[in-house]
Amino acid sequence: MKEIIVAAPRGFCAGVDRAISIVEKALEVYGAPLYVHHEIVHNKHVVAGLREKGVVFVDTIDEIPAAQTVIFSAHGVSPAVVALAKEKNLKILDATCPLVTKVHIEARRYAREGYKIVLIGHKDHIEARGTYGEAPDQMTIVETLADIDLLAFSPTEKLAYLTQTTLSVRDTRGLIERLRERFPQIEGPSSSDICYATTNRQEAVSAIAPKVKVMFVIGSRNSSNSNRLKELAESEGTRAFLIDNANDISTEQLAGADSVGLTAGASAPEVLVQQVTARLKDEFGFMTVSELRLKEEDVIFKLPKELLTAS
Repeated sequence: MKEIIVAAPRGFCAGVDRAISIVEKALEVYGAPLYVHHEIVHNKHVVAGLREKGVVFVDTIDEIPAAQTVIFSAHGVSPAVVALAKEKNLKILDATCPLVTKVHIEARRYAREGYKIVLIGHKDHIEARGTYGEAPDQMTIVETLADIDLLAFSPTEKLAYLTQTTLSVRDTRGLIERLRERFPQIEGPSSSDICYATTNRQEAVSAIAPKVKVMFVIGSRNSSNSNRLKELAESEGTRAFLIDNANDISTEQLAGADSVGLTAGASAPEVLVQQVTARLKDEFGFMTVSELRLKEEDVIFKLPKELLTAS
């Protein structure tokens, strides 16, 4: 009998939930148009739904008229972006995930204390760019072991590392080990920068992937954590596909598969999981659905005070 195993935890994390709630509450309070600096979260479904309600997503502060409201996305921004927003007299609502803010605070502290900083992350990702902007003269971004091998710090130099919050736990561990091998003096944060939700979703995929022939990860192409889930499933020897929604599933993807694993990246809503499950059952003959739950998540991040007190 064809079966579907759904991963848990999956989908929205507390940071994404908070960011979307900030936009929706701001629409109630301030009305449309409402400007958001970059996509609030990396998911086509979410962004399209908010755009229909009057949200305008912009790539630069220059695109926003003076004295309007701007929301910074969950990925965070650099101090330079904040300064530009203040110059234009924009009302700022910060939807940066508190776990990303933690990394920014660490970057400022290390920079203030005279450290050179190695940021493990994807150079073109908006989160990494925002963190880099906290200390551009003291920070180097690395993505691979080869990048680390090119670093040329002296043994006496004060050195620290930070990581993007949405990386693969497994891959990041290897990069940190190489940094410690090359630079024994390097310091790191007291707790991992990789977000709890990223870790939980990766552990769930690791548990399911060996049990199934195909793994579907619901998430948009520009979602870092979703891409890492797909790569993780593939590393377990499972065929894996990153899909935006149920329409992306094809007969070719399911060739020879009597078992399918299903998860969703941290910015993908649960409705997409339900739609994918329904299509697998209705059109492809998957009869049973079970959930493999590894952990319960009860993290909640509060909305900004100005929204909580607004009428």
